[in-house]
Amino acid sequence: MDEEYDVIVLGTGLKECILSGLLSVDGLKVLHMDRNDYYGGESTSLNLIQLWKKFRGNDKPPAHLGSSRDYNVDMVPKFMMANGTLVRVLIHTDVTKYLYFKAVDGSYVFNKGKVHKVPATDMEALKSPLMGIFEKRRARKFFIYVQDYDEKDSKTHEGMDLTRVSTRALIAKYGLDDNTVDFIGHALALHRDDRYLDEPALDTVKRMKLYAESLARFQGGSPYIYPLYGLGELPQAFARLSAVYGGTYMLNKPECKVEYDDEGKVCGVTSEGETARCKKVVCDPSYLPNKVRKIGKVARAIAIMSHPIPNTNDSHSVQIILPQKQLGRKSDMYVFCCSYSHNVAPKGKFIAFVSTEAETDHPESELKPGIDLLGPVDEIFFDIYDRYEPVNEPSLDNCFISTSYDATTHFESTVSDVLNMYTMITGKVLDLSVDLSAASAAEE
Repeated sequence: MDEEYDVIVLGTGLKECILSGLLSVDGLKVLHMDRNDYYGGESTSLNLIQLWKKFRGNDKPPAHLGSSRDYNVDMVPKFMMANGTLVRVLIHTDVTKYLYFKAVDGSYVFNKGKVHKVPATDMEALKSPLMGIFEKRRARKFFIYVQDYDEKDSKTHEGMDLTRVSTRALIAKYGLDDNTVDFIGHALALHRDDRYLDEPALDTVKRMKLYAESLARFQGGSPYIYPLYGLGELPQAFARLSAVYGGTYMLNKPECKVEYDDEGKVCGVTSEGETARCKKVVCDPSYLPNKVRKIGKVARAIAIMSHPIPNTNDSHSVQIILPQKQLGRKSDMYVFCCSYSHNVAPKGKFIAFVSTEAETDHPESELKPGIDLLGPVDEIFFDIYDRYEPVNEPSLDNCFISTSYDATTHFESTVSDVLNMYTMITGKVLDLSVDLSAASAAEE
């Protein structure tokens, strides 16, 4: 271990693994350590016995739930947009050769007490029960504008500069009502609150285009994909990738104490009396608690069920977004469901998550609107965890710390944090122009 590395990465969470993979591919010498004896940190994947240990304090799950090792329950479950940035990053590093993806069946939104499929194209808008007949026509016009919009071709702009026109003003031009705006902003563009309405519309239009392009890619019922056996496969795939490029992984390394020189810059990491020298450290907030601050907390429920979520067309994998306005909350709520069809549970079993940015200390009552959508559950666990963000100045101490995972059940916010960190660490912007067909293993 007494060697010099370009970068030492602490923690094998999703963000840290992606960064370690990107840096290894760039030719940097990377050492990756974790205090735990398993991959994944906060974003690990648990079998049934591990799940019971974590939430029930014993290792005796009831026999009727089936074999423990048939379960891969992700602690931070998130779907990937089929054409999204994460898939581009995975292809860029070639880690896709170790992973198999499968399309997700359904993408739904909660509106006026009911669950509806999210309409993503002009044709779907015409069929959607979310809107009345005149609103459908207006929405269809707006969807056609978005589909035809091309940043480089001013003929498609209809005289508007979307880098200056706000989303609110663009939507007003099409006369859409608040209800329609709610599902477009939260379920298609995947905004987490309503600030986007007063920001330039270009971002929202791009997000809507990404949704529609991703939906078209696998011809499925949603724009999302998910790895077979769950996200727990990702850290291990990156560990393999890193080894190919000469990186080193070490699990079960206690303490992992970061060492600094006289100027306060990082110079190495000590574990079990040995110090590995390095120029930079990348880690999750738990490794440098004195350089982060608490920014909120996530409330979540994990349920094991024997049926799909009702009103989702029997989807074996599905995301439902409950926009804040529909619940009278400050932030959206998310429902995620996956099942034996993605090999995360035994045959006939479904795993559902309900998560939101916590506004109280009572997850059971706070998550009720989402839990009410699930139908009968075999078992349910509740949990609240704190979210942290870095407060250090990386240019001074060379410590690059990721932000804790948020409540969203899709990857868009996670991967933008990774790309920002990559640019801070390397001084370059990652080139994401890749051949997207390299991740088509998902098609059955």
